[in-house]
Amino acid sequence: MSRIGKQTIPIPKEVEVNIQGDRLSVKGPKGELVRTIHPKIHIKPENGTLSVSVDGTSRKDNALHGLFGALVANMVIGVTKGFEKSLEIVGVGYRAELKGRTAVFNVGYSNPVNFDLPDGIEANIEKTKISLSGSDKELLGRTAAKIRGLRPPEPYKGKGIKYADEIIRRKAGKAGAK
Repeated sequence: MSRIGKQTIPIPKEVEVNIQGDRLSVKGPKGELVRTIHPKIHIKPENGTLSVSVDGTSRKDNALHGLFGALVANMVIGVTKGFEKSLEIVGVGYRAELKGRTAVFNVGYSNPVNFDLPDGIEANIEKTKISLSGSDKELLGRTAAKIRGLRPPEPYKGKGIKYADEIIRRKAGKAGAK
């Protein structure tokens, strides 16, 4: 049995949880999240908490137990507090700006790169600092990874788009000729 899956998930007063068949919906002040539940997973609301249980004891079943425990906990946190990711743009002349729901990146290519933000993700851009926020942790991480993928940081000068807490391992340049 998974240690993460065994933990009960407290439901705040402002959060409403509905389980209909294989669909779980969590509604709160920051929005509503819906997820399809695996057939082996059972989620039961009891006394202001949610408990996750699983049919079977195999390794795969234990993995599903922990996975869905974490996913449901992230759904509850997302609709109450929300999640945030920060990125930084490093490089001379590299910058970004927000035009409506489209982020425009000038990151060393001959033309600017337009990136449409998905629904549910809000962005705040200040030239080289990008702050993304939303209630869906999975969508937020995927969006941040796509933005980072527009110009990943290179190992020689560190130029590119990186996560704010990411440390870029630098390589030595060419050795000097003798």
